[in-house]
Amino acid sequence: MTKERLVAFTDAVIAIIMTILVLELHKPEVLTLNALWDLRVEFFAYTLSFFWIGIMWFNMHKGWHDVEKISDKVVWNTLFLLFFSSFFPYMTSLVAQNFENKIAQVFYGIIILLVTTFNIMMYQSLLEIPENKKIEKFIIQRRKWMGYDVIIKMIGLILSITIFPPAMIFSILLNMMLIGLISYLNVKK
Repeated sequence: MTKERLVAFTDAVIAIIMTILVLELHKPEVLTLNALWDLRVEFFAYTLSFFWIGIMWFNMHKGWHDVEKISDKVVWNTLFLLFFSSFFPYMTSLVAQNFENKIAQVFYGIIILLVTTFNIMMYQSLLEIPENKKIEKFIIQRRKWMGYDVIIKMIGLILSITIFPPAMIFSILLNMMLIGLISYLNVKK
């Protein structure tokens, strides 16, 4: 398989996931400002998931630009990353409808952590290919803040399990803002 084919497949799956996210939003029975305000948690969860996936896609796009070769290991790690990402519409809907529910928040966090894990594994498998020296700089820069990324998500998960169920989604918001800011600042360079 070529790099271009895997990138095209990944782009297509991510685009479908992001489209399905909006289809999961409920419509108010009567369209009023109060009815829309009542859906604020759904819009918050949707926005968070959309931009989290978007930031992941942006970083993948930026990193994959310098990829020369892929391996079967890269393909499998990407496939698992996409598999767990495909749960986002379902998990976003579940969290939006059960915002204070520990189980919904924990499952959302587990999906986020599984996607993160396979994202890390995918980049690690790219580094194992000798022809991919150009991407090494990108991955080393990512490692500088990837540890913080995982720590913030784990803290959110622990707080969701123990004392404050919405901590998971708020940790994702914090994390997304930090990663988004880092990505934005790296674009300006």
